[in-house]
Amino acid sequence: MNKDKKNILLGISSSISAYKACDIAGLLRKEGHTVQAVMTKNATNMITPLALQTITGQPVYIDMFELNKTMDVEHISIAQKSDLVLVAPATANIIGKVANGIADDALSTVIMARKRTTPCLIAPAMNTEMYENPIVQENIEKLKKFKYEFVEPRIGRLACGDKGLGALSKPEDIVEAVLKILEQQDLQG
Repeated sequence: MNKDKKNILLGISSSISAYKACDIAGLLRKEGHTVQAVMTKNATNMITPLALQTITGQPVYIDMFELNKTMDVEHISIAQKSDLVLVAPATANIIGKVANGIADDALSTVIMARKRTTPCLIAPAMNTEMYENPIVQENIEKLKKFKYEFVEPRIGRLACGDKGLGALSKPEDIVEAVLKILEQQDLQG
């Protein structure tokens, strides 16, 4: 594999900002990286897998129990091939699952199955009250202790109509954070 070209696993959970995953995937592809999208089933209510498949050029992984044509245990093989896992947008639900070791869908299972040396970058997106909820904040702090990295949400217009902290960081800022982590990896490796 070309040292500059990396395999990015892009996890999408069911925030209204899921549509921005297309921009993120496109920007990562423009940088020359391979992008493998993994969606929660609820995220498919926000954006179609076809849109992501078209942008990434890869099949989108949604259902752990769907038969595949290879004999791979898909969630393990996808996780093991990844150089970086990016969850954008990350809901309180997926943050809570990962923080508490719950792996009950394709996305949470792939995150748990990644190599411990593979960085995981999380970009939260949710209502301000949800984001500032002490339980969510405790889950975020717990993940930070385990070396998960975060791209903090921004203040903006939220799906509920409020303006506050919780809007997904801009796609360009998320991609910049990804590139910075990959550069650090290259310097260390």
